Amino acid sequence: MKKNMFGDKKKKLTDSERSLISETVSIEGTINSSGAIDVAGLIKGPVFSKEIIIRETGSITGSIEGDHVEIHGHLDGKVSGQDIVIGSTGTVKGDIEFGNNLRTENGADIDGYIKKTNKNKPTLTGDFLFKKKDKKDQPDNQEDRPEVVNKEALA
Repeated sequence: MKKNMFGDKKKKLTDSERSLISETVSIEGTINSSGAIDVAGLIKGPVFSKEIIIRETGSITGSIEGDHVEIHGHLDGKVSGQDIVIGSTGTVKGDIEFGNNLRTENGADIDGYIKKTNKNKPTLTGDFLFKKKDKKDQPDNQEDRPEVVNKEALA
């Protein structure tokens, strides 16, 4: 069996693997993970992961969704999860939806509505997170462009 510099190609990624977005990193766009994400940097866009931890230096502008969510930094957007912890240094500016447990520590700052959802809500799976979009669902960029009119010719 041939191995490359990145290891065995047939090795299956496990859900226990963690990704770190460090303090020096800024990301704009949608983030999907079937494992865990630790955010110490800045994210602009929605985050979908099995486990999301926003560290004290971390900030997310956009909605987040995961089975287990911990916020010790800043979130400006809606959070949905089964088990959610808002730490003493955590700030949430947006609604919170939890299915199982919500814990807030002394000092947590929350500006939004809190709602308990149905316990039988399905958890996030790898298939859901990485499902490819059908090209037919995406609009053609040519059709979205506004029509250009020569204003001098109309005058």
